[in-house]
Amino acid sequence: MLKRRSTQALGSVLLLLAASSCDGGAAPSVPSGGVASGASASAHASAAAATASAAPSAAASASASSAAAAPSASASIDLSKEPELVGPDGKTLPQTKDEPSLDSPAFKRRLDLVWRAIVANDATLAEPAFFPVEAYEVVKDIEKPRADWKSRLIKNFHRDVKGYHKELGPEPQALELVGLEIDPARVKWIEPGKEGNKVGYYRVTRGKLRFKDPSGAEKKLELTSLISWRGEWFIVHLHGFK
Repeated sequence: MLKRRSTQALGSVLLLLAASSCDGGAAPSVPSGGVASGASASAHASAAAATASAAPSAAASASASSAAAAPSASASIDLSKEPELVGPDGKTLPQTKDEPSLDSPAFKRRLDLVWRAIVANDATLAEPAFFPVEAYEVVKDIEKPRADWKSRLIKNFHRDVKGYHKELGPEPQALELVGLEIDPARVKWIEPGKEGNKVGYYRVTRGKLRFKDPSGAEKKLELTSLISWRGEWFIVHLHGFK
């Protein structure tokens, strides 16, 4: 049976990342970890529970205080094992119906890498945050899915990182990531056959990467599509579906 959990959100959801999750060196600034309602200015605001009527939706809320300790350990997470992709027999492990969480330490680390990649204009830094090719081969009901992943998906991701880097302006290192904002109503379970897929997955579209300049003025970049694999979120489209 599909695990069902209530989506706890009032409006959009904001995922905050801690500076302690960053690697050493002159890295871009990132904030403290946690998930809070985008409709509330208080880091300790409670989100109202909302139950999806047609399909299960991913848990997307937790208090800032309870998540604050997670980022300190997230920098050391082995993302190649979060989740495990390949079994002892060398075969790709099957999809699960585990609900992904924005508060996952692995996802926080992945989002941190995406921001670093945009600031540095180096998409290779964020490849661990991109939907794995092994999973894509299992998911897509098309000929040569690996070739499609290489020639289209990951290529477009590199293009979009470069485009977003240009949008940051002449001093990207001075900018600070505020977090990821999503609309919980957009979190959906996609049944097999709906999007040329052989197996199901969770999907959320039109998220917003929020960042601010030294004056405190905020801006947003679209994060077009996240889909799940074995209980973790991955980027599949950064800016647009093409």
